[in-house]
Amino acid sequence: MRVRQAVVMVGGKGTRLRPLTDNRPKPILPVLDRPCLSYLISSLAEGGIKEVILACGYRSEKMAAAIGDGSKEGITIEYSYEQEPMGTAGAIKLLEDRLDDTFVACNGDVFADIDLRKEIEEHNRAGASVTISLTHVENPCEFGIARLDDTGRILEFKEKPRPEEVFSDLVNAGVYVAEKEVMGYVPKGKMYDFSKELTMDLMNRGHRVQGHMLSGVWMDVGRPSDLLRANILMAERRSSDTERNDLVNGSKITGPFYIGDGGRAADSEIVSSVISKGSTIRGSKITNSLIMADCDISNACISGSILGERCMVGQGAKITNAVIADGIIIKENETIENSVI
Repeated sequence: MRVRQAVVMVGGKGTRLRPLTDNRPKPILPVLDRPCLSYLISSLAEGGIKEVILACGYRSEKMAAAIGDGSKEGITIEYSYEQEPMGTAGAIKLLEDRLDDTFVACNGDVFADIDLRKEIEEHNRAGASVTISLTHVENPCEFGIARLDDTGRILEFKEKPRPEEVFSDLVNAGVYVAEKEVMGYVPKGKMYDFSKELTMDLMNRGHRVQGHMLSGVWMDVGRPSDLLRANILMAERRSSDTERNDLVNGSKITGPFYIGDGGRAADSEIVSSVISKGSTIRGSKITNSLIMADCDISNACISGSILGERCMVGQGAKITNAVIADGIIIKENETIENSVI
């Protein structure tokens, strides 16, 4: 059975990513100068999806401006706006009359570059009511965990277990293939969660809830350190930018590296870092950091940090393990350590 429709839930505020989310919704934070959400949308398009509905909330106008109408991907993207948070299943319930008989639902606040076709194939093969993508993580306590039988059916599911309750490192990656009929169990006008409430209800009623091992790259991007890690990982996966000699004149580059259009890194040392479009680095050392668009950095040392857009860093400044909001000016010889500003 062909699946052509996806609903992506992007209504969260991304509070743990502040101040980076003060001016933009979490799903459009940049990964190599692309909105984080765009990687998931590309995966949906490559998986055969033709229509994507974004269930939006916080700063939705910026979401629409960054993501567009889907024409570049050969799909259509439409926007649905929540007046108040309804939870992941509640947001889909609002769209019930627009849903196909089988559809994909995704949490849009993750970084995902995945193979959706395999999950759809498993859903159809298993005859499941819902199929949930699963992946291994080191700390499962922040997610919903699953235990499977040898056919892939989920036998046990627990949301955000305490350490002593952990029975699996397989966690819900937030990409579902679902039958429209399951939305009949979601109450109207009530906040209701897809994994924590709907999934458990379906299992209790005897529905088949299938687990599918995710293929591709998936990361929760809940904290600034996760956003930095996603950028470095994708820089490592792409072809090296060290050959762009016109942009890195006189600089020493080691480790994963990306520099965006209009960026410059002159006479600097850069280690495992991402320099976004329009940013200029002169005579500086940048280590394991994300420099967002249109920053200007001169003769400074930056390590383990994220700089928001349009920041200026003066000569002799040192920034270590910090997250800097958009438009901040760091004065000459200023030292910032272990800070969020």
